[in-house]
Amino acid sequence: MGRRWTFARRTSVRRGVARRTFARRGVPRLGVERPVAPWIRTRLRAAPGAAVALALLVTASVCLAASFPRAVDRYEDAGLRRAVADATASRTSVQVSAPPPKLGATQGEREAGLRPAALREQYEGILDVVERPLAADPAQSTYGVRTTKPLEAAEKWLPRPSGLPAQMVLAAHEGLAEHARLRAGRLPRTDGTVTAAAPELEAAVTTETAERLRIKVGSVIHVPAVERAPLAVRITGIVAPRDHEGAYWATQPVLRTPSLRQLPTQGPEPSTYWLGALLLAPEAAPALLGTPGAPARYWQLAPAASALAANDLSRLAGAIAALESGPGLLKVRAFTDPVADVSTELDDVLTSYAELRSGIRPLVAVAAFGSATVAVVVLLMAGGLAADRRRSELALLRARGVSLRGLTARLFAETAVVAIPAAALGLGAALLAVPYGRLSYAAWTAAAVALLACGMLPVRAWITHRAVRVHGAREDLASVRPSRRRTVVELTLLVLASAAVFALRSRGTSGGSAGVADSGDPADLNASASASGDQLVALAPVLIGVIAALVLVRLYPLPLRRLARPAGRLRGAVGHLSLARAGRTSVSTVLPLLALLTALTTAAFGGSVLAGITDARDRAALLSLGADARVETMGALPAALPAQLRSAPGVREATTLSIGYEAKPEAGVETVPLAGVEPDGYARLAQRTHLGAFPAGALKAGTATGAGGSTAEGGSTGTGGSTGAGGATAGDGADESALPALASPTVADRFGTRPFPVRLEDRSTISVRITVVRELTPAVSGTEFLVVDRARLAAVPARPTALLLTGDHLDAGALRKAAGTAADVRLRSDERAQYVDSPLQSGAEHVYTVAVAAGSGYAVLALLLALIRAAPERAALLARLRTMGLTRSQGRRLLVLEALPQALLAAVGGALTGWAAVRLLAPGVDLTAVALATPGGAPPPGTAALHADPASLLLPALAVLLVATGIAAAQAWWTGRRGSVRELRAGDAR
Repeated sequence: MGRRWTFARRTSVRRGVARRTFARRGVPRLGVERPVAPWIRTRLRAAPGAAVALALLVTASVCLAASFPRAVDRYEDAGLRRAVADATASRTSVQVSAPPPKLGATQGEREAGLRPAALREQYEGILDVVERPLAADPAQSTYGVRTTKPLEAAEKWLPRPSGLPAQMVLAAHEGLAEHARLRAGRLPRTDGTVTAAAPELEAAVTTETAERLRIKVGSVIHVPAVERAPLAVRITGIVAPRDHEGAYWATQPVLRTPSLRQLPTQGPEPSTYWLGALLLAPEAAPALLGTPGAPARYWQLAPAASALAANDLSRLAGAIAALESGPGLLKVRAFTDPVADVSTELDDVLTSYAELRSGIRPLVAVAAFGSATVAVVVLLMAGGLAADRRRSELALLRARGVSLRGLTARLFAETAVVAIPAAALGLGAALLAVPYGRLSYAAWTAAAVALLACGMLPVRAWITHRAVRVHGAREDLASVRPSRRRTVVELTLLVLASAAVFALRSRGTSGGSAGVADSGDPADLNASASASGDQLVALAPVLIGVIAALVLVRLYPLPLRRLARPAGRLRGAVGHLSLARAGRTSVSTVLPLLALLTALTTAAFGGSVLAGITDARDRAALLSLGADARVETMGALPAALPAQLRSAPGVREATTLSIGYEAKPEAGVETVPLAGVEPDGYARLAQRTHLGAFPAGALKAGTATGAGGSTAEGGSTGTGGSTGAGGATAGDGADESALPALASPTVADRFGTRPFPVRLEDRSTISVRITVVRELTPAVSGTEFLVVDRARLAAVPARPTALLLTGDHLDAGALRKAAGTAADVRLRSDERAQYVDSPLQSGAEHVYTVAVAAGSGYAVLALLLALIRAAPERAALLARLRTMGLTRSQGRRLLVLEALPQALLAAVGGALTGWAAVRLLAPGVDLTAVALATPGGAPPPGTAALHADPASLLLPALAVLLVATGIAAAQAWWTGRRGSVRELRAGDAR
């Protein structure tokens, strides 16, 4: 243990003078000086406001940082559980099936293999084979024996729709008493030991089976038996499922609900029959061996929703694969049957969920990375502000012999005393705010923020006070030139940003994340998610903001210095002085400008994403309905209904349609939807909705337009020479009786511009000639359609079957009341709400919104810190200028004009950078996953594309401009009210 001398300075308030003392203390040779508590306490007492501000900043930052991973876990897990819950239990349950024992087994051994005790033992063995995180829900899992081939019931009192006898499935389903309520009679039971030769059994049926098949308590149903008289099944009870959609009943729906089946035969009338189920007592299972129904054992395992977690997706897929075709299947076969089979579609459900998550994750990461970058910059600015405030003190300590290591250790300890309790408080607040999610991720993020908060002041002091100096040189852009090291760093960031944008655009153009999940391999779920959800999207906007900040800081002083020269010739010194001071801004402007540009870029990108999601849903709803509301019926609309709906509140215009979905061109077998419309009104509707606008005369008799041309929204395409539809007119030798028609490109490619017959649903035939080609049309959604003038159709095909309503604030209640039960009413707002069908979507939107809002708040805080840092110097400047005759109004103008160039730079630069980020990244960003996750056909191209949102670009920029100038004006007003003595004291201002 070595001994060394350390130099310490202690302030004595007893005599009011400073004295120096030497303290001899032993410390470890390789260690550093431990912080002295009295010194730290003294420094905290000297600036309590700064300590409280630091604590608040750390608490808020840790709370946000720790809440983010837990919020993501919460909505991702909720999305996974919703996806499993929305899928049918027959898809998500793991079903193990095996035939009765056969090889070398006697009849007694076969019967014993179907008894509840043997099945229970095998069921418990299967549960032990299931690997975590896949877990079975004991409340919904069950086992039993059932016939795999339906048995004909001879009773003629059972309903026979086509004269065919009803067929029955016999099932000994374990747990009937726990999962059903007895409505009539009693549950089935057995007397003694049941064998395959049992002549009679008892059974129960569900309420739905009893109602549809007219079964009552006491009814007897006979089913075929093998080499003996039919087996009589007496109904002793009628039960109602406790959980109708639970996996216990929904895994095998036939046990709960009878169905009407159809024989695969060709004939004029369909051959249908009823298929129901008879629920036997579990002890009666051996009797199924005496029937020709090919009985089989089964064990159905319902996944436990509480055990599903999105972060375990790859392990969950591995557990499923092991059961289906891996070691788990071998273990199951070892104690059930050598030919046992395991089947489930849960892996397909997980794959669909992984595809959805992989499309959402990169978009959420954009807001997370942007907000995190701004938060880090604000913490660095807070450390820089503290270091500048104590520059004289720290320089004096270094001049008096304090080592650099000892100084930074004391500063670290001083900051840690405030930051660590604040971080613990922020972590606790995050756990209370988001009480779900992994604790480890929240703890690590909180520790990272606390470490950054503790190290920002010591690191800044280390950099500033490496060399001992008392007086510092000027640090403005006029005197301090960028170093070579800084130039290399900036060029490196420029290369990284360019590479990220290029890779993102290339990946997006080649299909984005859609091609990753096409393999369908459940074992690669996380791999596909990480491949498609890489961080290119997240890092690109941040890097663009960083590059823009660095470029603007380099270029910004040049125009100001050029403007200062002509401003000097004007009357008054305020304009010239403000431009001169703005042109000699401090080097530290890089950090606030970086924070502002990153926040504005993230806000613009995030606002454009949120606006794009809203627009995509509105557009998809409009494509689905064709207008703001759609009233449609399978037959003809009531004659008075169109007039009633036109007078409903909010309705601006109603367009009547007659739509036939079974029209057959050229008397073929393929059908094409054909809509009869009123040309003028329908053309106005298409123009208003931007769904394939066209001239109304194109559908009127005696006029024809070329099939080429263009429409709004890019919703038209000319078929040109490929179809021969371009430039066709009525006088080119075509059939004058043919109806002009608007068609989709697919139909136009098939039939061209020649007249062709179309057989309608009433078996009448019309002649049609395509004159206009459009990709979209309000009447019909899809890739194939024909639209003709309704006035040229016969009476039956021309009957109105649909109404398309446009207007603002349509009253859904009034429309449905007017339509009654005669027609189906669908509103655009209701259709739009259906596209948000997963907590994964709504949760991602909420997290995205909070992250963008947090980034904007940090940007305002960065602006405040920058102005607070310059406040003492500005106050001293105003005090000196007031002694020279500067008025208060001139002082206010001076500070506002001085702050205006930097605020204007940040606002304009942020808006332009956000616009550039959206334009550059739009080809690689697909909003379909988060906006339109509802299963169904893919939306038309461009429906969910990313576009720059003007409000998201301009509003944050204007807010920054107003805050900066407002604070400058407030500072000038406050300084004008105070005296100038304090600001003019010697040594207070540099």
